[in-house]
Amino acid sequence: MNIEFDSYKQKLNDCRPALDGLAESLNLKGLSNELERLHAMQEAPGFWDDPEKSQKIVVKTRQIETKVARYQAMTMSWDDLMTIIEMAEEEDDDSMLPELKEGYDKLIADMETCRLETLLTGKYDKNNVIMNFQAGAGGTEAQDWCQMLYRMYTRWAERSGFSYKIMDYQEGDEAGLKSASIIIEGENAYGFLKGENGVHRLVRVSPFDANARRQTSFAAIEVVPEIEDDSEDFEIKAEDYEMQVFRSSGAGGQHINKTSSAVRLIHKATGIAVSCQTERSQFQNKEACLRMLRSKLVEIREREHLATIADIKGVQQKIEWGSQIRNYVFMPYTLVKDTRTGWETSNVNAVMDGALDPFLQAYLNCLASGNWVTK
Repeated sequence: MNIEFDSYKQKLNDCRPALDGLAESLNLKGLSNELERLHAMQEAPGFWDDPEKSQKIVVKTRQIETKVARYQAMTMSWDDLMTIIEMAEEEDDDSMLPELKEGYDKLIADMETCRLETLLTGKYDKNNVIMNFQAGAGGTEAQDWCQMLYRMYTRWAERSGFSYKIMDYQEGDEAGLKSASIIIEGENAYGFLKGENGVHRLVRVSPFDANARRQTSFAAIEVVPEIEDDSEDFEIKAEDYEMQVFRSSGAGGQHINKTSSAVRLIHKATGIAVSCQTERSQFQNKEACLRMLRSKLVEIREREHLATIADIKGVQQKIEWGSQIRNYVFMPYTLVKDTRTGWETSNVNAVMDGALDPFLQAYLNCLASGNWVTK
């Protein structure tokens, strides 16, 4: 009998307590009771009379069903892998080893993702996330880098089963983009991406330099949870902001109305500005801007432990050397390294194609343990 089967049998037995512990961490019993309650509500007469309320209940039901089904799939996988080992032992068949290895690796990866989700206990961790991209100084170089980051995060969203919606997209003068705003939708989107807030630094040989000199570029990412209008006792009044209307342009294709329907709102007290150009009408763009502005203001108030919105100061983040949270080096070697967690990889191409999970996981683990590389 192949000794590797015995090794995997031991590994599976070792990970079983952690798998059982996840059921408690997820509150699987409580989730099952909540599912019964939600299903009863959906079967009650008049459930669909309030479409907005009923839709929220349906979404919540699906989210819980997904959690329960995912845990059940992991326990079934554990059972299947033990069955493979038993069959291999009985038949003295080593051909099942590749299937065993692949299944074990997937089980451990799924358990780690599930474990990390149990760490997402922040007030807004389960919410959708608003991501704002801003090119730093440096013209075309920085704008191209900003677009590369935009692609990286949208690819991550697609790979991770999230959806995203473009709210604003300002193209660069020659290439790339000056700024953009997107909403990534899905449970725990903000929880997973909250650590990406900050300045990102690129080092590479410039494709825009005829002399092929090495260049350093910066771009800033702002990460804010999308916050429901009824989640806080807070209202933005018309006199609190200045509204500007302009012609839509840039990415979005058929989703952008090429009329003067794009809207920019500037919060007078803080100078915080938000834009939206992808909705069908000026009214819809304004409503989207109000949601984004409100989310920003509430998040800042919560993060800085302020008593009121009026206490928020419009301090702008500096997009420059020394303030970066992550370095992306393409030349003279390849390396992506997080300055806070110390996590690094030389596979820069995979990272730029959306393979961000190890960085997100490292941040959440450091957040839970407090073991940062730098404070």
